[in-house]
Amino acid sequence: MSAIDNLPPLREVIATHGLSARKSLGQNFLLDLNLTAKIARQAGDLSGCDVLEIGPGPGGLTRGLLAEGARRVLAIEKDSRCIPALAEVAAAYDGRLQVIEGDALEVNPLEHLTPPIRIAANLPYNVGTELLVRWLTPQEWPPFWTSLTLMFQKEVAERIVAAPGSKAYGRLAILAQWRADARIVINLPPEAFSPPPKVSSAVVHLTALPEPRYPADAATLSRVVAAAFNQRRKMLRASLKGVAADIEDRLLAAGIQPTERAEQVSLEQFCALSREIKKS
Repeated sequence: MSAIDNLPPLREVIATHGLSARKSLGQNFLLDLNLTAKIARQAGDLSGCDVLEIGPGPGGLTRGLLAEGARRVLAIEKDSRCIPALAEVAAAYDGRLQVIEGDALEVNPLEHLTPPIRIAANLPYNVGTELLVRWLTPQEWPPFWTSLTLMFQKEVAERIVAAPGSKAYGRLAILAQWRADARIVINLPPEAFSPPPKVSSAVVHLTALPEPRYPADAATLSRVVAAAFNQRRKMLRASLKGVAADIEDRLLAAGIQPTERAEQVSLEQFCALSREIKKS
């Protein structure tokens, strides 16, 4: 493992500070600094950006982001054991790292960030999807972030980028692809982590679109997609009957056969259906 800075290797940092990963916090640490630097590079040119990182742990990805030239990194860490290790990173990088001890679901990062803002994180498994949904569903669009570079369980990553007709295609794919370009950029086996999780992981890069890919009311689209995929084995005329009294007419007007199922319907068609339902 070659060094990316003058700080100790991560195994040494973990041993020094007693940072054994805790399952209750969804922790699985990446120890290869070459790998964390590779993930940081997937976030794009960081030189003029503030970067928000969630769950930095012992600071592997944090060091990668700083070494790749991030203007500033704001790291939110729930585990108080990690704070001294992160303080050493902050000292080595001339104040470009700010660490907040707290729950990422409760901290408002915008008080500490200056645009343009990118988000990069090896997300704790237990809050990853919830954070992604929050970032994709702000009240106003475009959002405060320009891109997201996030690690998930591979199964979740595949749901984000899934195409119609696949088993992975569902609400998460619609949500992500309506307002962002999403692609898997790195696949990681369990043995890349300490301790190794039981599943493979993948890094997804999402770039915010200036406006949604197709026009639709966000609340209506969310309601339609939720109803459709909550009963994904049913035909749409059955799964959506509670959404509109004349649902078959609305489906036909949107160019969708009432006998189709949710996984057969494209994002563009769901948006068209949402517009029809909003009209009615």
